[in-house]
Amino acid sequence: MSEPSTGTTVFVVDDHAVVRRGIASFLEFTDDITFVGEAADGQEALERLGALNAHGELPHVVLLDLQMPRLDGIQTAEVIAERYPQVRTVILTSFSEIERVHAALARGVSGYVLKDASSDELGEAIRASRRNELFLDTAVARRITQRLVTPSHGLASLSAREREVLVLVARGLSNQAIAGQLSISERTARTHVSKLLTKLDLTSRTQAALVAVREGLVEP
Repeated sequence: MSEPSTGTTVFVVDDHAVVRRGIASFLEFTDDITFVGEAADGQEALERLGALNAHGELPHVVLLDLQMPRLDGIQTAEVIAERYPQVRTVILTSFSEIERVHAALARGVSGYVLKDASSDELGEAIRASRRNELFLDTAVARRITQRLVTPSHGLASLSAREREVLVLVARGLSNQAIAGQLSISERTARTHVSKLLTKLDLTSRTQAALVAVREGLVEP
């Protein structure tokens, strides 16, 4: 897809002033990208975008931090997509968990960049977003690829230790009892339980017990 014929305008939303200033400083030295405004959280961003829209001055791209007070990045992206479908959004964050990436993409975000990315990567993410292309940070793209080629759900995704914990959960043991049985800390036991529930797409220990019975890991 060809580059837009005009420069790209960018609005930055982050609850840390130093981050906003840093991005603005970077954009000052980028010929085809122009910094046009900022906000400290999602709610303020929506208010300022509303004012810009009233004057026909909406930015092409909004850079959004993920965790902010009042209205976070994902919620803000969703509202922007509904109110201003012509505006593209790019998440700029320190969080690379796949679940967060999926949540962002599901709400119309066209880019996901980590804050330790190079200035060149950030610039390319903004340009790609303007072209209505998807841009994923290299580290994020690698994690998604690993998820695609590695089982992430079902019993096949459980480690040997997580299978042990699943059996003990099915037998009705508490996290404390599981810790004692396996000679691990209660915190570690709790982590194993949380991970196996996630991998099995379950929300409770009771559901996990039923899966263990169904799969023949324990007697009914």
